[in-house]
Order: sequence, then C-alpha cells, then structure tokens
Amino acid sequence: MRKICIFTGTRAEYGSLYRLMKEIREDSDLELQIIATGMHLSPEFGMTIQEIRADGFEPDETIEILLSGDTPTAVCKSMGLGLISYGDAIQRLQPDIVLLLGDRFEAFCMAAAALVCRVPVAHIHGGETTEGAIDEAFRHSITKMAHLHFASCEAYRQRIIQLGEHPDRVFNVGAIGVENIKSLPLLSREDLEKDIGFDLGDQYLLVTFHPVTLERSTAEDHFKNLLKALDKVTSDSNELMKIIFTKANADTDGRVINYLIDDYASEHSDKAIAFTSMGQLRYLSAMKYASVVIGNSSSGIVEAPCFAVPTVNIGDRQQGRERVVSIIDCDPTRKSVLQSLQKALTSTFRDSLSGMVNPYEKEKTAVSIVDIIKKCDLSKIIKKKFFNLPCH
Repeated sequence: MRKICIFTGTRAEYGSLYRLMKEIREDSDLELQIIATGMHLSPEFGMTIQEIRADGFEPDETIEILLSGDTPTAVCKSMGLGLISYGDAIQRLQPDIVLLLGDRFEAFCMAAAALVCRVPVAHIHGGETTEGAIDEAFRHSITKMAHLHFASCEAYRQRIIQLGEHPDRVFNVGAIGVENIKSLPLLSREDLEKDIGFDLGDQYLLVTFHPVTLERSTAEDHFKNLLKALDKVTSDSNELMKIIFTKANADTDGRVINYLIDDYASEHSDKAIAFTSMGQLRYLSAMKYASVVIGNSSSGIVEAPCFAVPTVNIGDRQQGRERVVSIIDCDPTRKSVLQSLQKALTSTFRDSLSGMVNPYEKEKTAVSIVDIIKKCDLSKIIKKKFFNLPCH
C-alpha cells in the first residue's frame, strides 16, 4: 500500500484537506498517515486537534512547535522546532509521499524536512500570490521543493510552470475548499443560530482579519480602523448589523488582533460574537448567509464567490490573487472600509453577482488529486527535470 502522509497545522488548512483525507482513507490501495502540528495543539487557538479526532481521524504524529510569543523571533524558533521534529516524524513514519497545502511557515518547514529525507512532496495551492505576506515567499519556495503540484486555477498552473516546474507534474484541479462547499450539507440559518447560541438578526457580517506580515506593526491600527467602520454599519432595516468574528492565525502580531476582537465582542455582546475556531461546517454555513465577508482572508477570495456573497478585501495581504466581481478591494482606513461596505450592501451590487463564474471551481478535485498520486511513479520523481520556458 502506498503511504500518503497528510500534513496539517491550521484549522483552515484542515478544513480544506478533510475531504481529501476521507478519499485516501477509503481507498484500499492507500494508507493514510497524518501529522498534526502548530495551532491544532494550542488551547489559545482552539485546540483543533479535537475537531480532527471528532471527524474520525487519529493523527499518527502530534508535534508541538508554537511558543507563547508571536514576535518574529518566536516564529523563527517555532520554525526551528518544526524542522527538527518533522524530520524525526518522517523517519518514524517512512511515508511514500508527503502531501501539504498552502503557504505557511509550518508547511515550508515540512517541505524542507521531506526534501532532505528524500521523500517526494505533493503541494496543493501553489502558484498563487499574496504580496502582503511572507507566505508569498514560503509558497514559491515550497513549489521548488515539491514534486507534484495541484493548482487551484489555470493562471496558477501557468505560474508554477513559469517557475521551472515540468508541465507533466503540474495539474489544475480547482480549489479543494470550493469542492467542500458543494459536498457538505450546510446548516440552515436557524440551525446555525442555535448551534452558535447567537441571534444573527436581519443581516450580519462575517469578519476574518490576519496581520499583513510584510508590514511592521500595522495590525493594530488597521484592525482598529475596521472596527470603527463596523460601528457605522446598519442593516437594511436600520438595525444594528450583527457581526461574527473569527480570530487570526499564529502569525506575527496575530495576538494583537485577537485581543482587540475579544475586547470588542465583550463590549458589544448585543451585536458581536467571536470564535477562535468555528470549524468548517459552521464557518461555511456562516459564510453562506452573511451579507458581506470582510477582512483579508483567502476564504473571501476563493470560497465566498460560491455563495455570491460580496467580499470587502482590506489591504495588501491578498494582493495578486485571481479575483471575481464580488470582491471589493479597499485600503485599511476607516473611510475606505466603510465606503466599500456600504457599496457591498446595496441591492444593485448584490444583484450584479448573479451568474458569475468562480475560476477556482472544478469537478472532483479530491478524487483527481488521489488518482494522480496513485498513478504517479514515485521512484523516478525525486530527481526533478526542470522546464525551461523559451526566452523572448
């Protein structure tokens, strides 16, 4: 049996990998291995290892790497712990291939460890750009260390090839998170309210904001500007607009944002509720019924268009991603955020989203990934043949 080792370090990443993990586990020719690390093992970030186990998966390795700080030095030390520990885990598990998703520092360290251990790497969501985050460099570095590439749209497949990866090893399979939306039986609005214990009112906003990690100490000012804009927004019936906050990841200055969220939700308990982790089902259900998705998370770019829900994308963190007409980009100022929110809430703008096509959507994403990994000759994949584009 071919041993496929799934690596996961964050709640969002696991939500996207869930369906793929099920496909691997149910395939009689494959053995699923799981390494869970990072925020999954941190009570501060929701101890989401419990969600993995509740879904019926038992990780083969659980590796703690996070420190109590979120400074650049603390992140560097976490990366060092990860690199040491992931190498040990690979030696114990002896996987045939490591499969990882995205662009975070945890995934970068895992790719480096696998490369040194001469284990092939399959990478999901390569070729994308996030010009405001250090993840941009991590993602492209993972691409150069990986051997199979599963891009979420054709533009990203072409960028991976532009980086020198051979076209025979680069596949446009769509975004696995989009496929999850189609396959999950989402909650009704009424059941969502009961599940989270919160009255969502006539309309509500879904807010997820992360630090822009290539900027120095801007998280607090930018997020305070967002909160000031939220205080000015009312629903169509001129009532207080309800707000669901999901907290920031374990990035530099992420805790600053989370402290501000806690303070705001405590002071405005009549209209706001905050979650360290909603879990995939509740988060996607909340997105489905939201009036607007706000912040700088990739979910506002990739998943929200599936529901024809407007996204107000703040600042530069997601600069460079493929976009559809439902995304309104704005500066991280109170005035710009408020103007964008007011535009997104108009019936004219919402009506304009009818019939739009999401470039990240394809059929059978998880099945395609599993099928390609099963058929690939892994014995000949470690030594990569690089592809040279013709010079102009």
